[in-house]
Amino acid sequence: MTQSALLEQIKSKKSFLCIGLDVDQDLIPLDLKVEQDALFTFCKRIIEATAPYCVAYKPNIAFFEAYGLEGWRSLEKVMNFLNQQYPEIFTIADAKRADIGNTSKHYAKAYFEQFEFDSVTISPYMGKDSVEPFLEYKEKHAILLALTSNEGSSDFQFINTDGKLLYEQVIERSKSWQNADRLMYVVGATKAHALQKIRTLIPDSFLLIPGLGVQGGSLEEVAVNGLNHECGLLVNSSRGIIYASSESDFDKVAGSVAKDLQKQMAFYLRQKGII
Repeated sequence: MTQSALLEQIKSKKSFLCIGLDVDQDLIPLDLKVEQDALFTFCKRIIEATAPYCVAYKPNIAFFEAYGLEGWRSLEKVMNFLNQQYPEIFTIADAKRADIGNTSKHYAKAYFEQFEFDSVTISPYMGKDSVEPFLEYKEKHAILLALTSNEGSSDFQFINTDGKLLYEQVIERSKSWQNADRLMYVVGATKAHALQKIRTLIPDSFLLIPGLGVQGGSLEEVAVNGLNHECGLLVNSSRGIIYASSESDFDKVAGSVAKDLQKQMAFYLRQKGII
């Protein structure tokens, strides 16, 4: 998917909501657990209920691969459903991959060709030759971990070298890589205070912002500090939407929560003059 197509959807839906599909069989409603493919059925119902209000879905690969071959088959069915029924919606493989160049080429082939994702999250630790294979695909995107929302992010990301924090150096260095215009960046919602500085480094790039809801991130802080002139944000909520109810009406409740977030996002988009 091109960035312009994503922007068109943001304006059309008045939303920059991404929904994380972190599907745990222990948390899905009891009546679904008897289904032959409970993971897929749960995702399908969540997608059908929330698609009018979001512009992206982010299957968390760990939640599928934890169930072995059956989990991978469920993921394939989810992606086939999304690409056939909602081709306009941006898809993110939350896989956090990257390795030596030849291995990264195969990771890219798996997610971009086999599963047909639009993007994949990438760890930058091994440097440009581990990331550039993902950037060889036209209309595909690599979403680089920059500043994450987890507690341990301070272990490395805030190391100060010559007056610059490590995550800032990652962002700056990545801009020189081949096809860097296909890069997006992960910035945790709980680190919204850093968004103003990050926007001076990458004013036009899309930022994937996890950590809304259960992790305590503030949509207002993210929008005020992170929106650029075109939007440039994908704000993710996972558990706060898909597990908003554990009853048989889980999909309707998820749709209601997603609709409420969409309305809030529309307010910030209008405030910024984007819609």
